Amino acid sequence: MKDFIRSIASLPRRQKQVVLVTMDVCMLPLMMWLAYAIRLARPNVTVMQGLEAWYIYVAIFGVSVFTVLGIYRAIVRSFNEDYLLRISIGTFVQIVALYAIKKLDMAFIPMSIPLMYGFMLFSYMWWSRAAIRYATLKTFAKKQTRKRVAIYGAGLAGQQIAAALNRSDDYLPVCFIDDKKSLRGQSLSGLKIYSPKKAQKKLGKFGIEEVLLAMPSVGRARKKEIIESFEATDVKIMELPGVTQLVDGKVKVSDIREVDIIDLLGRDPVPPKPELLEKNIKDKVVMVTGAGGSIGSELCRQIVKHQPKMLVLFEMSEFALYSIDRELQTSGVQVIPVLGSVTNQAKLERILQQYSVQTVYHAAAYKHVPLVEANPFEGIYNTSIGTQRSVDAAVAQGVETFVLISTDKAVRPTNVMGASKRMAELYCQGLASTNPKTQISIVRFGNVLGSSGSVVPLFKKQIAQGGPVTVTHPEVTRYFMTIPEAAQLVIQAGAMGTGGDVFLLDMGESVKIVDLARQMIRLSGFRPVDENGVGEIEIHFTGLRPGEKLYEELLIDADNVEKTEHERILRSFEKYFNFSEISSVFFGLDIACESKMNVMELKQVLKKCVDGYHINSDI
Repeated sequence: MKDFIRSIASLPRRQKQVVLVTMDVCMLPLMMWLAYAIRLARPNVTVMQGLEAWYIYVAIFGVSVFTVLGIYRAIVRSFNEDYLLRISIGTFVQIVALYAIKKLDMAFIPMSIPLMYGFMLFSYMWWSRAAIRYATLKTFAKKQTRKRVAIYGAGLAGQQIAAALNRSDDYLPVCFIDDKKSLRGQSLSGLKIYSPKKAQKKLGKFGIEEVLLAMPSVGRARKKEIIESFEATDVKIMELPGVTQLVDGKVKVSDIREVDIIDLLGRDPVPPKPELLEKNIKDKVVMVTGAGGSIGSELCRQIVKHQPKMLVLFEMSEFALYSIDRELQTSGVQVIPVLGSVTNQAKLERILQQYSVQTVYHAAAYKHVPLVEANPFEGIYNTSIGTQRSVDAAVAQGVETFVLISTDKAVRPTNVMGASKRMAELYCQGLASTNPKTQISIVRFGNVLGSSGSVVPLFKKQIAQGGPVTVTHPEVTRYFMTIPEAAQLVIQAGAMGTGGDVFLLDMGESVKIVDLARQMIRLSGFRPVDENGVGEIEIHFTGLRPGEKLYEELLIDADNVEKTEHERILRSFEKYFNFSEISSVFFGLDIACESKMNVMELKQVLKKCVDGYHINSDI
């Protein structure tokens, strides 16, 4: 039988249509005879008395109606509501035609015959197509390769996903999961609906490998709760982006992907304020230093969305500059790529003057804690001295706005990288206190997900390799934010500056890195090895790296903070040195970096200026 089905299914499309038409030509007259036989309660009946060769008319008319409605053009495997509607319309037309023949006295047709024939015709058309679809899917289904999935959410999105998966060769929907009590125990699209708790008990029994989220409108906080509720199971949590777009074909089943790690933060982004985004960008010449970095490149992407007159990309790395320049060439904004170092003040001033730059976002810096700890002079020179020369160049050339992008590692730092950032902040604060025409602001935030050197891509790589996943310390915590959200908040914070402001981005709750590692392991469909040695992926603790803190802070003085017009942005009032004092310190730092004086002497300078800086004697 399977060979016969395969031979039919392998026919050209036109020949398949001929098979269907032939089948209907034979069956439609049979349906009419059956209606008369049942109505008159005898098999030997005269059908449509008065109309010779009635079976030809019934067959030709019925097939013609269905042809006009596109029944034979439709692919039987896509059997859906639209297909049923077309069959219904075709059936109704034929019922009306029979009543018209009766009214015109063209043939003997009892009053009930049209309705009986219509019922039989619809039933035949529905069941015949359903049977063909079922037989085809059963014959060609690769059950051994189809992943068995449960769909979380029995709403419209869930139904659309189930229908799409049933037609795919990759996934086999097994059941629905839904929180609503009214739906529990019910069936939808042939799949039973279970509560989350009951479903978790059934996952192993049903051989379910993945749970597919079909809740497009649910927030990150709720999504985090759902993900955490499946921690005890061994299934992967997946989702389909833009699930409601399945209907119009913008999203395909092949787009199913792992749940984004940002959903583990449980933090929903706040819509940006357009007026703040545009204030320092629209119709202005904007320059981004460190334009090829994680933050710098995302700043550039956000900036071009708000119609600047020109965007100048200032970057030291040739490849990084090439990458972001190429990406932005189709943005519709004039983009000027410039290779150069922020330590070259003369070049900075020349570029600022040449292009009449009005807004500068200073993102250039060394950020990897262990590397800067091992190379302190380079870290200070690039980050601290580089910031000094960048902001001096901006002030000298009359730039309207200068925004320094800082980090939470600048708060009571235990490493040179954080201290270098705090020194950069202190210089900007000191210079701003002289009331230059340039509005100078500082924006401080924590870690961003997906940036170079971030733990997330590292953990993904380690999990893909079978582990172990390396974490420095079981108690280490960090604040996290997505790169696009961070870039948007930086732009908005810079727009609120009045001069010397230190803005803090609300990072939400801090996250334990070991908890993040465990969640990522579970989301990948594995179990982290527990204290009893049960599980697939181990977590190894490697010890804190040189200069690394157990936890990060965003505030130096928690008492001197005020809210701003944006709910995710705070303004901090922190002590700083007057400009003559900090200038003198930077003059000494510049000489120290050039002469490569003793490392401990350099760190003593940092300790004197930076509150809370602790010298790591191991380096």
